[in-house]
Amino acid sequence: MSLNSIFQYFVPKDRKFFPLFEKASENLINLGEALNELVNSTSASRRLELTKKIEDLEHVGDDITHQIFLELGKNFITPFDREDIHALASAIDDIADFIHGSAARMDLYKITEGTTPVKKLAELILQGCVDLNKAVFELKNLKNIRLITDSCVRINSMENQADYVFDRAVADLFEYEQDVKLIIKYKEILSALETATDKCEDAANVLETILVKNA
Repeated sequence: MSLNSIFQYFVPKDRKFFPLFEKASENLINLGEALNELVNSTSASRRLELTKKIEDLEHVGDDITHQIFLELGKNFITPFDREDIHALASAIDDIADFIHGSAARMDLYKITEGTTPVKKLAELILQGCVDLNKAVFELKNLKNIRLITDSCVRINSMENQADYVFDRAVADLFEYEQDVKLIIKYKEILSALETATDKCEDAANVLETILVKNA
């Protein structure tokens, strides 16, 4: 038995970090679903409801992140490296922030139509959140390393797709859209959505680092 395995044996099983990470990643799915409904909604009143819901869910995420940081300060023994706990919590929080930022920009800029690239990026964000949630739920025992690895691979692939969608969408805006204000508005929204996919990849990179350290 390796020294790491012996150490893991003595780590308390009633950890507080795993339930918090699971709550945080489940909250991301809720955010992703609300975002997808928002960009596909044609009802002004429903869009307002969804924008408020996304804001509320982002606050829920903030509270969970704060709780993780509090637990990090209170607990001497942690399930994996402290810097990785901080990095994973921060990456998950960043995803929530950029989903919220995307929705807020749509509201502030009075964008009432989700274009095809906007809808596709929202769809990719949700896909990334679902895969991240699957990986996070396997962190408790690290027995299904392949499942975590596969989820990370899918997230990386998703981010590559998002880069292509973003670049193509911006190029099309400059080529076909004549309204400069609309170009600026949509580019800002697309940028926030694409950054959310980047943050999904950041979270996946942290998960891969945790796997390497605990192999």
